[in-house]
Amino acid sequence: MYAIQPIFKERIWGGRRLEALFQFELPEGQIGECWTASARASGRTHFLDGSDQGKTLDELWRTKRTELFGDYLLDAFPLHVKLLDSSAYLSVQVHPNDEEARRLEGEPYGKNECWYILEAAPEAEIILGHNLQSRDALLRCAQEKDWETSLRHQKVKPGEFYYIPSGTIHALGPGVVLLEIQQMSDRTYRLYDYDRLGDDGKPRELHVEKAIAVTTIPDEPWTNQSETIVKEGGVMTKLLQVPSFTVIRHEVSGRYALHDHPVFRLLTVIDGQGEARQGNRVIPLQKGNQFFVPRRSEDYEISGSVTFVTSEVFLD
Repeated sequence: MYAIQPIFKERIWGGRRLEALFQFELPEGQIGECWTASARASGRTHFLDGSDQGKTLDELWRTKRTELFGDYLLDAFPLHVKLLDSSAYLSVQVHPNDEEARRLEGEPYGKNECWYILEAAPEAEIILGHNLQSRDALLRCAQEKDWETSLRHQKVKPGEFYYIPSGTIHALGPGVVLLEIQQMSDRTYRLYDYDRLGDDGKPRELHVEKAIAVTTIPDEPWTNQSETIVKEGGVMTKLLQVPSFTVIRHEVSGRYALHDHPVFRLLTVIDGQGEARQGNRVIPLQKGNQFFVPRRSEDYEISGSVTFVTSEVFLD
């Protein structure tokens, strides 16, 4: 289990809540995103300790894939994990799936993502899905900016989990801090951006034609089918298992085993504090920490009062 150095990104809709919640030393500005595990060229996270200290996820994916990750045939590292803080609405947007990303952009992955709500102001909401029945209706909605009745608004509270598959129109509202686990893609098609101006003083770019082409119509709401298992020392809840990724919440209240595993895992501490022990090695765990857990790394004993989320990609 090796610690990962986060990367911070300023966003027009960002804020400063990540500083108070996770004791991060934020750079100046409206910090909307903390990339806790990234192999993107625009921000590669690196290991803080271990024999591969200073190396990045994508570097190790190229050089030690079978040893550290698993017997994957994928070309690029598949996951991206981040913390988001919204002080304003994000754009109303949609993402392509893998086939559409390859066809439209020449990229290996589309973007399925999921949100675990960590903090939500009273009346905080997200936009998730739409009520439209045809692409022509979606085009008219975009042209007339008739979004209020066309989009589905959902109030949110801490502890809730949402899966947002590619093709789903969505937006994050203000007053929310969340953990996002997604495919390693940032291909976003904006439908509406509240007429905001970018740093250049001009309206931010929209991608209406491509957005309409990849939107799922009619909308297909996701049904939460989480599975909870009570274990010695805590509770494990499988929040989601789809081909793109599997997401599991671990709530530790005593001595809890994180067992040896055939593939790598990314581990994000979302609440409390504790420690992970393997032999003589003791690793402190506190809210906001991100770790890489290699495949076949033997069991870890987790103790304390701590909640963490693991993400992984199952082999076929």
